[in-house]
Parts: sequence; C-alpha cells; structure tokens
Amino acid sequence: MQIVRDLDAYRANADLLLTIGVFDGVHLGHREVLKRLRAQRAPGLIVGAMTFERHPLAFLQPGQGPKALTTMDEKINLLDTCGLDLLFLLPFDERIQQQQAENFLRNVIVKQLRTRELVVGENWRFGKDRAGDVELAARVLKDTGCKFDVAALVGSDGQRISSSRIRQLIGERRFEQADELLGTPFTVRGVVTGGDSRGHALGYPTANLKVSEEKLIPTDGVYAASAHYDGANYRAVVSIGHKPTFGGRDTAFEVYLLGFNRSVYGEQLALHNLRFLREQERFPSVEALVDQIKLDVARAGGPSPGP
Repeated sequence: MQIVRDLDAYRANADLLLTIGVFDGVHLGHREVLKRLRAQRAPGLIVGAMTFERHPLAFLQPGQGPKALTTMDEKINLLDTCGLDLLFLLPFDERIQQQQAENFLRNVIVKQLRTRELVVGENWRFGKDRAGDVELAARVLKDTGCKFDVAALVGSDGQRISSSRIRQLIGERRFEQADELLGTPFTVRGVVTGGDSRGHALGYPTANLKVSEEKLIPTDGVYAASAHYDGANYRAVVSIGHKPTFGGRDTAFEVYLLGFNRSVYGEQLALHNLRFLREQERFPSVEALVDQIKLDVARAGGPSPGP
C-alpha cells in the first residue's frame, strides 16, 4: 500500500476508486465499503482511501475531538490489511478547511486524482464552513465522469455500524459487542515505563503502561485481559484508575502478567479481550487490598487464592 501525505506531490498514473472518511477503528462498515471497491478493481483502476492524521474535530474544536479507537499507526496497519493500493494520509489543517467544496470535487478529486468512483458516508461534510454535503457532491459530480455513491456503513449482516457507537460500547465495558462491530479485538498498546514499584512489595509486580494520549482507554476499573508480548499471549489483570488505597491523583494503567517473571521495561504490551472484573475502590488496609488482588487473579484465570 502506497502512502501519500502530500497531494501536491501525487502524480496519478491510473484511474482511482476512492472512499473518504476518518476510518476510526476500521470497523466492519468501513471494510464492507472497501470490499465493494476492491471488487471493481481492474487493469488501469486502483483502490484508495483518503483520511487524516488527526480527527477533523481536533482542529475545528481543539480539545473536543473524540478519543481514537485506533492510533494512527494502528489505523494504517488495519487499512493495509484491507487490500488498498493507495492511502492518502493528509494533515487536517487550515488549507484543507478553507478548500471550497466544489473546487475540491472538480479540481482535486476528479482532475488531479483521476477518481472514477467516489464512495462516502451519508453524513459526509467537506469544504469551507462544511458547506459540502452528499447532495452537493451528487450534483457536482453528475457530469464529470465520476460515479458517486453514498454508503450506509453496515456489516455483512446488514447491521448499522459507527465509530461513535463502538466508543460508547467500550465506555460501557461491553467489549464483546464492540469487538463484533470492529471485526478485530479492541486493543490498547503502550510502552512499559517505571512506576513506584509498590506491586513488587505486594507480591504482584505490575507493568506501568504509557498509552498514547489520542487513544481511547476503558473506563476506570479492574479488568481481566490477554496481554500480547514478544509473540505470545499471557493472561493478565489490568488496573486503570487513581490507586485510591494509596491516595493517588493521576490515572495509572497497571498490568499484572500471570505466571510471568521477566522485566519488560521499555517494551511494548498489547492488551485485548478485556473483561470487567470490578470497580476501583479504597481498601481499609494493604492486607485487604492483597486479598482482593488474589481474588482478581483467580477470576482472571490464575491460581486460586488460599484459605
């Protein structure tokens, strides 16, 4: 998959079947649209997608953009598995925002990129002041030789899918339903950083995970999960929250790997198949906390706690 980060540097040498969107999560709805475009691939025709380095709302309403189901690296990798020939990965900036809607369609999409079919979602808005919509696109593209189609993002079972719905499911800790709509397990990746080493003293050494600020993380709580490291999966207990027993203030993301005794400092862990165990709570003593951790480990599939 070729990645183009600057439209001015792109020189079209084939006609294009194109879809445009944020593609957060690259969920089953996105994949159905890409599958439909791939089915039309033929000599002289290539399949491409256009997306942005950050969510448009992060530029239009700073601080208000939604947390991402997939980081940019994750999104690129997932789109690559969808069989694209070309990915336009553009900065969403003032230049994009100020582009007149009709000019974008005629001069960029049709003339510069040589698009022969454009597929977008029904709520697509584009151009200066978000003046462009699917009605304008259909009218402008009618006589340009570029076919235009509006796709309801649905899975193979006909179920409507949206990234916002998946974010809601994750916020509600309904991970199995979210995974079904994504088509792949929701995954949180991070690099192991130094912590306060309190877990060692408690007998349950944890890896403190630093996660990208753009990434959506589950609601505070304690979870069972699968942790992927160095080609293998390990059962894990994950704690997300403020360490209430110890008066913490900042959110910590701690992972205890069951049956694992190696140092992973500076390494990357990937967590998936999350399952909610309990809320964060403040225990009256360290001993009470340790007793609860034993129960958490047992519920996650580890050794049963003692009597």
